[in-house]
Amino acid sequence: MKILSIDGGGIRGLIPALVLAEIEKRCGRRIAELFDVIAGTSTGGILACALTAPGTDGKPRHEAARLVDLYLDDGPKIFHRSLLKRVSSAEGYVDERYDNAALRRSLEQHLGDARLKDALCEVFVTGYELRLRQAFFFRSRRAVRSDQYDFAMADVALATSSAPTYFEPVDVVSAAGETYSLIDGGVFATNPAMCAYADYRGDDIVIVSLGTGTQTSAHGVDVAAARGWGRIGWVRPLIDIIFDGVSDTVEYELGQLLDVHYVRLQTPLTHANEALDDASEANLENLKRDADDLISAKSPELDALCGLLVRTKLH
Repeated sequence: MKILSIDGGGIRGLIPALVLAEIEKRCGRRIAELFDVIAGTSTGGILACALTAPGTDGKPRHEAARLVDLYLDDGPKIFHRSLLKRVSSAEGYVDERYDNAALRRSLEQHLGDARLKDALCEVFVTGYELRLRQAFFFRSRRAVRSDQYDFAMADVALATSSAPTYFEPVDVVSAAGETYSLIDGGVFATNPAMCAYADYRGDDIVIVSLGTGTQTSAHGVDVAAARGWGRIGWVRPLIDIIFDGVSDTVEYELGQLLDVHYVRLQTPLTHANEALDDASEANLENLKRDADDLISAKSPELDALCGLLVRTKLH
């Protein structure tokens, strides 16, 4: 069982998108043809859906390289705020920071009318249901069996990427007509690899986990300032801290398991801004630089991984 897991991280999803494009280039095959399961949270959930959505020929709708363009072309539109939005949201403290209309349009354009049950390999995407106050998992294998678990892929991708303070919660409706109110699964599983392992655990598991860049000490919290923060001051930093802490914890946990072949591809953000929403031209270029650094540093590991994937994929 080969599981690909992709972290959340907003615009920083450009990093795993570039790594996936490199894997496809080296393997000569699409990601959905190399893995049995693709798990994702937030921007990773968008990639999971886009990599497995079928095209008219029954093959994957998108190459990974095409999804790089999603970040470069649509990122600045998705993370754009009008002056009115800046004022009305008080920079995200009294309302969501961004309108999700551009994100919704991008997802509908790239995913079309594909549904979860149509996924070309199994998909596992995280969300959090507000009314039920519990973790929510979109599973394609359940969608195949029942309309109760089937959703439009564009809705799945929108729900998993609706990070608190950045985008508003969204209602998604299953094929059976049931409605769920969801936010970003990153509140409990920025790195969804452990959740996927729990769902698919068995013999001969390979987990390839892609990060979206880790913050360096240069981007640490100003402790002196934090001592004076109240609820408003902590809102945005706390979200980022939770996302980073959850991802790091999962990386540690999986690294201790003896029954898993675990490959983690992560890079420090030595060039790019750590913000989830910095889609400026300069930062997009810096994210590409960080991805290039990762690919260069891990080239032997990537070659070994590609050999394993091509050698062992059964279908």
